Amino acid sequence: MQNFNYYLPTKILHGEGIVLQNSQEFARYGKKALIVTGKNSAKQSGALSNVLTAFEQIEMEYLLFDQVENNPSLENVTLGGEIARRWNPDFILGIGGGSPLDAAKAIAVLATNAIPAIDLFKNTYANQPLPILAIPTTAGTGSEATPYSVLTIPEAETKKGFGGAALFPKVAFLDNQYTASLPLAVTVDTAVDALSHLVEAYLSRRASDASDLFAGQGIQLWKNCIAPLQAGELSADVRDALLIASTLGGIAISHTGTTFVHALGYPLTYYHGIPHGQANGLIMGEFLRYTHTVAPNRVNNVLQWIELPDVDSFLHLMQGFFRNKLQLTADQVKAYALTASQTKNAGYSLGNVTAEVCDQVLSSSFLKG
Repeated sequence: MQNFNYYLPTKILHGEGIVLQNSQEFARYGKKALIVTGKNSAKQSGALSNVLTAFEQIEMEYLLFDQVENNPSLENVTLGGEIARRWNPDFILGIGGGSPLDAAKAIAVLATNAIPAIDLFKNTYANQPLPILAIPTTAGTGSEATPYSVLTIPEAETKKGFGGAALFPKVAFLDNQYTASLPLAVTVDTAVDALSHLVEAYLSRRASDASDLFAGQGIQLWKNCIAPLQAGELSADVRDALLIASTLGGIAISHTGTTFVHALGYPLTYYHGIPHGQANGLIMGEFLRYTHTVAPNRVNNVLQWIELPDVDSFLHLMQGFFRNKLQLTADQVKAYALTASQTKNAGYSLGNVTAEVCDQVLSSSFLKG
C-alpha cells in the first residue's frame, strides 16, 4: 500500500463559452478585480473581451495590468504588486500562458505583503495572498492548476519557482477557443511543455498512484494530437485535447514537482533564448534514456502510451518538432549540469542524479563536436 496526500482545491470549468456562462463565479470573489496579462495574448485570443462582457453583466470594477513580460522578472512582478496595493482589488484574474499566470500568483502575494519580490522564494509571508482566478490561453504550463510561480532572477542568471497551497487558483476557466489564435510554432512549443510535465510527473520519485492517474491519462490524450501537430492541422477538438492534457499535467506536477529536465532547460532559455517547451523537448529524450537505466518499466509505459518502440523513436519525434541549432561548449555543459544537479528538481528525479548524470544528458543533446 502506498501512502500519499492529494489536494486540488481548484474548481475547473471546461467548455466553449465557459467564461460568459459563468460570470457569477467572478462575483463570488468580490467587486474589484485586477486583470494580469501580457500585451497581446488576452486580446488576440478573445479571452479579455469575454471577461469584460462578463464583468459588465455583474457590474465588476476592474483594472488592467497588461505589462507582464515573457519569463517575468522580479522587477516586473514588483510593479504589478505596487499597482495592486494601490488599487486594492478583491481578487487577481490571470489571463494568458505561463508567464501571466505565474505573474498573477506573485502579484497576488505582493498585493497583500509589501515585501521585496526576492522574498517570495522564502515561501513565508505574513498575509494570505488575494484569491487567484485563471484563464489559460496556451496549452502548455498547466499553471491554472498548480500552486507554483516561476520567475526570472537576473542576478542569479536563472529562473526559480516558489509556491504553496494558497497559490492554487480558486477557479480555472478552460476554453480551447482561447488557444485558436496561437501560431503553430507556439502551439507545438507549449504542447511539448505539457508533455514534459506529464512525463516528468510520472518519472518522479514523488509520483503516487493518484498522480499517475493524471499523468497516464494526459500522456495518452496527448498522443492523439501528435499527427495533427506534425501536419499543422489543429481543429477545435485537437486544441481541446491539448488544453485538457496541459491541465492534467499541471494537476500531476502540483504534487510531484518536475525533474532535472526543467533544471537543465532553464539555462537554455535564460542564456540562449530557447523557448521553455522546446528546451524541455530537446532534453527529454536523453532524460528518458538515463531514466530507463533506473526505472525501465516506467519509461516503457511512457513509450507505450505514446505508441513508440524505443527512446530513439522519441528523440526522432522531438527532432521532428524542433530543429536543434544550439551547440554548447564543454564548459557551458559543465556549468549548467553542476547547477542543475544541486536543485530540488534533481532530488525529485529517479536514480542518483549527479552533476555527471546531468552532464551526460546535456552533452548528448547539445555538446559541440
